[in-house]
Amino acid sequence: MDPEEEEVAVNVDDMDRLLMFKIERPVYDEAHLRLQLLHRKEKASTIRQKITQLFQCSSQRAKTALLSFLPILSWLPKYPVKEYLFHDIVSGLSTGVVQLPQGLAYAMLAAVPPVYGLYSSFYPVLLYTFFGTSRHISIGTFAVISLMIGSVAVREVPDFYTLPVNGSNESAILNGTIQEKRVQVAVALTTLVGIIQILLGILRFGFVAIYLTEPLVRGFTTAAAVHVVVSQLKYLLGVKTKRFSGPLSVIFSVQAVLSKITSTNIATLILGLVCLVFLYGVKDLNQRFKKKIPIPIPGEIIVVIVSTGVSYGMKLAGDYNVDVVGDIPTGLKTPAAPDFLLFSSLVTDAFAIAIVGFSMGISLAKIFALKHNYSVDSNQELIALGLCNFISSFFQTFTITCSMSRSLVQESTGGKTQVAGLLGSLLVLLVIVAIGFVFEPLPQTALAAIIMVNLLGMFKQFRDIPALWRTSKIELAIWLVTFVASVLLGLDYGLLSAITFALLTVIYRTQSPKNAVLGRIANTGLYYNIDEYEEATECEGIKIFHSNSSIYFANCDLYVSALKEKTGVNPEDLQAARKAQKKQKANCSVTCSPKRPVEDNEQAATHEILSFNKTMEDQTNGNLGEIRMEADTEDVAFLESSGSVHSIILDWTHASFIDSVGAKAIKQVIKEYAAVDIRVVIAGCNSNLLSELDQLEFFTGNLNTEMLFPTLHDAVLHCQHSPPKITS
Repeated sequence: MDPEEEEVAVNVDDMDRLLMFKIERPVYDEAHLRLQLLHRKEKASTIRQKITQLFQCSSQRAKTALLSFLPILSWLPKYPVKEYLFHDIVSGLSTGVVQLPQGLAYAMLAAVPPVYGLYSSFYPVLLYTFFGTSRHISIGTFAVISLMIGSVAVREVPDFYTLPVNGSNESAILNGTIQEKRVQVAVALTTLVGIIQILLGILRFGFVAIYLTEPLVRGFTTAAAVHVVVSQLKYLLGVKTKRFSGPLSVIFSVQAVLSKITSTNIATLILGLVCLVFLYGVKDLNQRFKKKIPIPIPGEIIVVIVSTGVSYGMKLAGDYNVDVVGDIPTGLKTPAAPDFLLFSSLVTDAFAIAIVGFSMGISLAKIFALKHNYSVDSNQELIALGLCNFISSFFQTFTITCSMSRSLVQESTGGKTQVAGLLGSLLVLLVIVAIGFVFEPLPQTALAAIIMVNLLGMFKQFRDIPALWRTSKIELAIWLVTFVASVLLGLDYGLLSAITFALLTVIYRTQSPKNAVLGRIANTGLYYNIDEYEEATECEGIKIFHSNSSIYFANCDLYVSALKEKTGVNPEDLQAARKAQKKQKANCSVTCSPKRPVEDNEQAATHEILSFNKTMEDQTNGNLGEIRMEADTEDVAFLESSGSVHSIILDWTHASFIDSVGAKAIKQVIKEYAAVDIRVVIAGCNSNLLSELDQLEFFTGNLNTEMLFPTLHDAVLHCQHSPPKITS
């Protein structure tokens, strides 16, 4: 009768000693466990019952759905006015002061008039207050997304976008000016982005952001920063060049700027450099004294106000040909439907922008949530961003996401909830409906300076390279490939190339797993790599093979090859060596036992062999005899090293799945080892892997569940005390 399992734990007072435990139990295999353990029976339900349960409604379920869709209903009724309101007011005004110049500036990146940047800084922020789950991120315009929109707008509506009118040779701009057409493209793209994000959120695809790994995102945003800086050079220098999009657009843009370098507007350049130096100094002061300054110095709004005043007072646009923002219409536009005919050519770009925008937002939201001890719902964030983009697009906005710089301002100035974002959007609304015309003399070079300085944080991401070189070469490769591809091929093709390369690295890792032969630490049930730990020693006659990957069609052949190489036991070589040894023994019984009576034909055969050997030895000066002795010695040594192995244990602790091809490969290798009297058993399978083996009908013929063990130690003890049956 099997002894019952008992466990004894002794917690000694002496801190120098460890907590000890002792377990006595039988050696279990899977067949025994299946007889002893009872599985919970799953309640079978039909498809109709599942659909009915899915759409079944109750008051509690309706309330949960409503609170999930409108998170503001869960926190606004409990809003502590005395504790939070003052902090949110200060934070909202500080964020709004930053959001105003950034909205004007990033509209230039999106290839639309600056006022549309103000629209995009108001409507989406207002909507996110109701639908978002993060309390600290600042929704609105963002450089990377704006640049991606601008690239699409310029591609669809180039600088010389004309069509013949009424079949004549005359040309006219389709649907008004080029800027108006680009606005139509940006608005239609935003509508499509919103639809995609809403659908992904409803389908619970919030996990899609995990495919944009951190090195990929950081390499991509660094490349986007390069694109942004290059696109702003012409505004900083005051030269007129064509805007390029697509592969090699960075090179073409730099080439175009350099070709016009001699026509640089000196007044524009001086003003832009002064703004750059001032903004950099302010950012440095804010960073150095952030603990002493309660509210960051609003460098951007200072630059906007001062440069606007200087431009207006010195008449820079008229006397010095400095490019300015120009007309900013007062008031809000009436809602209008986007041009649905443009959707067919924008689907791919919309999907890329939707994923990138969501990835930026959710990553920053999770950082703040972790810091302030609350949770965010990735699926609701997708829906919230989608609704912000979709609804706002009817009011002539372009795609938004969260901004890192503004979010840091909102959080560092004491913002507690999205009331801060709401107050910031009201400040932008004040500018739109009342004083927008004041900023018409604002020089574009000042906006270019604001954009460039705000990208300093992204350029600091080059510091990732030495850090990744020390920690992970594969992640470094992802970073570099993403950066180079996005710079040279453009952000759209670059992102696609980066995701493809990142997925290939996953395949590479599964096909290049870390394999090892394990040994036991004395007086324990622990098993470690014998190449890494001196205390780990192999169990006599047993090889334990460990691999940290699953077994499927792409790597099963590599798994089998590594098994034979690492254990040093190749059944094909072992079988060939045994045959050679048998043949050698047969020859030796003939040549080395002259006193043994033999038949006449055997004597004749022996005489012929000896004569042939004598002749060959004479011809080769004894070399053949030496080669034979060396070959015989190698065979004997190989048999001595491999023949002592009677069991091989496959450690599947880290295997998460197996497919039909992998199962067939394992069954074949078990059969090959059985042919040379070596038993193969498996240890450490999880329940999902066991279910897959059952579904694949792995346990058929000579294979049964008695070859499966819950732990390595069970398998080792079984192999030590139950030697395999000799088949030959």
